[in-house]
Amino acid sequence: MSKQFEGHVAIVTGAGGTLCSDLAARLAGQGASVVLIGRTAGSLEPVREAIERQGGKALVATADVNEMEQVEAAAAKARQTFGPCTMLINGAGGNNIQAMTTRTTYTPGDLDIAPNPDNRTFFNIDLASFEQVLRTNTMGTVIPTRVFARDLAQAGKGVILNFGSMNTYKPLTRIAAYAMAKAAIGNFTQWLAVHLAPAGIRVNAIAPGFFVNERSKKYLMTEEGGLSPRGQQVMGHTPLDRFGLPEDLWGCASWLLDERLSSFVTGLTVPVDGGFQASAGV
Repeated sequence: MSKQFEGHVAIVTGAGGTLCSDLAARLAGQGASVVLIGRTAGSLEPVREAIERQGGKALVATADVNEMEQVEAAAAKARQTFGPCTMLINGAGGNNIQAMTTRTTYTPGDLDIAPNPDNRTFFNIDLASFEQVLRTNTMGTVIPTRVFARDLAQAGKGVILNFGSMNTYKPLTRIAAYAMAKAAIGNFTQWLAVHLAPAGIRVNAIAPGFFVNERSKKYLMTEEGGLSPRGQQVMGHTPLDRFGLPEDLWGCASWLLDERLSSFVTGLTVPVDGGFQASAGV
């Protein structure tokens, strides 16, 4: 009996991260040859080794998804090793604490625009960090798509899976840059689905709710492992009363990636959020 993704070549950007490393391993477990893309080999090699220990096929191809030449070099390496891409998972992204305000709303003292890392306001926030978040989460999806969608278009079939977030639907407080970028991903997913439909390419997105990784632990949890005030707010809006686990994404992701199961689905962003979107919190 063949595996679900036997014969596929899956490109996974952000493959060193908590969610995408798990997704890459599961794709490999279902027969896909997986190309792991990220900025540093140090975060990717353990993922490759784990996949190969389980009998899967994986390749490390380091690249900054913001740099076209680096992504093109990674694509050439992938084609030489496994052949053309058949599915692209745009998982690279992330936030930067320097692009986050320290409070949720404006106060009159915010008009003091002197830089202050301990009191970041809309009026003094580091714009270089702000722009970096925008670029990584938007162009970091656009550039790999331009590179790898060529393979899909030439084959006349294929699937792209983007990563949105809860900010795709409405902005969360404090994280304006990340919210702007993830809202753009939802829009871009719809635009690209229409644009690439004549090429036989489906384009969808998955929108994780609150999943704990090393970055989010810093503002969702205390050093003792309890919930921070922001974590308590999140849990108060999450009916299933827990944070997401990496494996919680697999059912939705594998459905969207499987041509047999979702062949008439394109332009969709699906929340996997424990009911966060459904809850008004009262």
